[in-house]
Amino acid sequence: MGIGTSIFLLALGAILTFAVNASIGGLDLDVVGWILMAAGVLGLILTTLVWGRRRQPATTTTDEPVEYRRVEERRDVTPPM
Repeated sequence: MGIGTSIFLLALGAILTFAVNASIGGLDLDVVGWILMAAGVLGLILTTLVWGRRRQPATTTTDEPVEYRRVEERRDVTPPM
């Protein structure tokens, strides 16, 4: 889940919890809102942890060159006509 989806779930949950005063056949919209907000917060935490690990360098780099290669141009091949 990405940051955008997490923020969307937070906003949708807050709207259902604090702004909507309707009831749908035995379904409590306040509870649904709190569940969506909890899922949004959990998604933000997990996304932050995953992206935090990706930004750390996996390997160390050195300033020493690995090796040098000599490149030569061949002149004995005739060009195509």
